[in-house]
Amino acid sequence: MSFGETVMLAAFAGFTIYLGLPVGRLRNISKTWQAVLTTGAAGVILFLIYDVLAQALEPVHAALSTASDGSGPVGPFALDAAALAASVAIGLLSVTWVTMRLRARSNGPALPRQIALGTATGLGLHNFSEGLAIGQSAATGATSLALILVIGFALHNATEGFGIAAPLTVGERPSWAFLGIAGLIGGGPTFVGGVVGYSFVSPLLSIIFLGLAAGALVFVFNEMVAVSRRLAVPMAASAALVVGLLAGFGTDFILSAAHA
Repeated sequence: MSFGETVMLAAFAGFTIYLGLPVGRLRNISKTWQAVLTTGAAGVILFLIYDVLAQALEPVHAALSTASDGSGPVGPFALDAAALAASVAIGLLSVTWVTMRLRARSNGPALPRQIALGTATGLGLHNFSEGLAIGQSAATGATSLALILVIGFALHNATEGFGIAAPLTVGERPSWAFLGIAGLIGGGPTFVGGVVGYSFVSPLLSIIFLGLAAGALVFVFNEMVAVSRRLAVPMAASAALVVGLLAGFGTDFILSAAHA
């Protein structure tokens, strides 16, 4: 697969994040539906936290197995494990610090736009690593794998757009320009990752970006649950959380089936 084809496919995989963004402009909905949309998105985020950490841990486990059976040095495992731990901590603490600064200026809880941008940032870091996977597969000649990854990541990104938009159903209606910027932050890194991944292979870089994404998404999940809790409809919210979580696993199953 050529560089140009890889870039176009990575851009397509990232662009599908825009499919869920119009949800953010919905208005005049009840508190129950606000909670359902918010916690449904939180369910998708919860799955992504699991998915991101599982991907990040694969090379760490591989390095640990190599070191434990004596077929390789301990150094690579120590480096990978330290990079993952540090990146998760930085991802969570940096987003928390920035949000605290914004809250100090607004004198209140996190605004819907702040949550949406935090979500987009976390997803952008995650999608950069997905772009790396697309680019690296194409560069090594695994064309069929690269195409499968594009399809799977495109499905994932469509649900991720909903995750960005759901908090925006509360408060001032976001402009199309704001949604466009949020989509670019969340989906654009898939394209960038495809370019970088085609140019060179770096498992350590992938671990770092996955760790940053996991930390940021943990913060976002906590904020979404806090918003839902204030709406005081726990049964509807819990049901929506389960639906969002299962939707995330559903797209993952589709990707796994395609691999089979």
